[in-house]
Amino acid sequence: MSELEQALVGDSAYTPPSHILEGLTEELAHKVPVGAPHSIYEELWHIAFWQQITLEWISGVERLYPASPRDAFPTVQDAEKEYWGQLCERFLASATRAAEAAKDEVRLNVPVRCTSRPGEPVRVMTVREQLESLAAHNGYHFGRIVLLRQLLGAWPPPKGGFNW
Repeated sequence: MSELEQALVGDSAYTPPSHILEGLTEELAHKVPVGAPHSIYEELWHIAFWQQITLEWISGVERLYPASPRDAFPTVQDAEKEYWGQLCERFLASATRAAEAAKDEVRLNVPVRCTSRPGEPVRVMTVREQLESLAAHNGYHFGRIVLLRQLLGAWPPPKGGFNW
């Protein structure tokens, strides 16, 4: 498995995403610790949101960039429609698709158009660059999820994770 694939689904710079998510109840996933801006559910929904956009961009679909940062996090209605387990499954399935895309050596250097914030020009980057950006984004938010789990007394997960 390449380092890019590892960064998306494996044990690369941090505990694998599947391990970070395991062992959480619906209630715990929705709890917001004092002072935190988001719940674990909201963080994962946000990751899955951008992961889907990345998959669309690398497939040639120019999905619009959200009008505001709030639009990239779930509404109350979004959370009511998708239980924690369903969100985890959706994230893991799209992460697998992203890792599969990272295996396609021929496509990795193909330029793709990625929309930008409102008022900014459309960006062009390679599939590899977009997947690297996704891996960095996911790593950032999974770090937040680990911290939220620590604050909630739910770390490490059953399969273990870094404690430093």
